[in-house]
Parts: sequence; C-alpha cells; structure tokens
Amino acid sequence: MSMDGRPHIYLASNSPRRAELLTQVGVRFAHLAVETDETGRPGEAPEDYVRRVAADKARAGRARLGADDSLPVLAADTAVVLGDRVLGKPRDRGEALGMLAALSGRTHRVLTAVALMTGRDLEVALSESRVRFRPIEDGEARRYWETGEPADKAGGYGIQGRGALFVEAIEGSYSGVMGLPLFETGQLLRRAGIRPI
Repeated sequence: MSMDGRPHIYLASNSPRRAELLTQVGVRFAHLAVETDETGRPGEAPEDYVRRVAADKARAGRARLGADDSLPVLAADTAVVLGDRVLGKPRDRGEALGMLAALSGRTHRVLTAVALMTGRDLEVALSESRVRFRPIEDGEARRYWETGEPADKAGGYGIQGRGALFVEAIEGSYSGVMGLPLFETGQLLRRAGIRPI
C-alpha cells in the first residue's frame, strides 16, 4: 500500500455511493469516466448481464489509460431483479412508479458485479442479496419520486436514502445493494496486493 497519498486504484464509475463506500474502507482512488453500452442481450441471464457490464466498464477504463499507468481499474454494475426481469434506472416518473408498484410487498434480488482489471488480468466477483419490500401506497410512491432520489437508481429506489423506509428485510450485502459489495471488493483488492488496512 502506498503511504504517500497516491491512489490505490482508478474507479471507473461516477456513482457517489461507490465513492463513499471505497472511502469508508480506506481505498484511495481517482475517478475515471467511462461510457459503455448497458443494453441487455436477448436471453442473457441477469447474473451474466451484470458480470459482462462490470467487465466492459473495467476494460473501457483500462483502454483510456496510457501503457505506463499500472494502477488497477475497478468497476461495478448493479441490477435489481424481480423474477427474471431486470429493473434498470427508470426513464421517467411513470416507469419509476411502475417499478415501485411491482416491488411493493414482494422480495426481489439485487445483483452487483465487481470487476478489477490489473494490467491485462481481469477478475469479476458477484454479490447477490435478497430485499423484501413492505407494501407501498400509491401516494407515498408519488411523494418518493418527488424527492428526486429514484431517478438514477436501479429499480427506482436507494436503500441508503429514503427508500430504506420500504425495506422490510434484507438478506445479503447491504453495501452490495448500495452498489459496491465491500466483501467481494476487498477480496479482489487483496488478491491484487492492495491492502487498505
């Protein structure tokens, strides 16, 4: 671990939640903006989808760096899955309210894949959590949309914000539901020789 304040890794994500989680565990990072196609493929299983997108983000981040830059690139992708349906970020109010109505009173899965690219080596880990929502009234779903919180969140909610009021139970990784499972991330970093503690 570098003691001179230099970053340990690049984070190929603009997510403030992922940045907060890395900071929480003492990983120093530099942001790396990447753009990838996050369109699902026909017949692609949700687990394969998040693994592929996370890996694509890490590869895109590595491609932006010069050959002499040896810092690893970390990327992640999260999907809220109800049955076999992947619920991405809602495009508008109607879609967000539809997602919340579908999740109301039911259990869904949250899949987060983490990819770490070190040189030409790519490793991907998957976290799966189960989240049960209490029944959500139409009025509170509309008021929740008005807070602005659901607009950029997979499944139309954020567990780290007001969306936590809908969560009756969680089985798995809280940080994974937020968007970066710290256990899996820590394991990848350790194997790459990065030990923040």
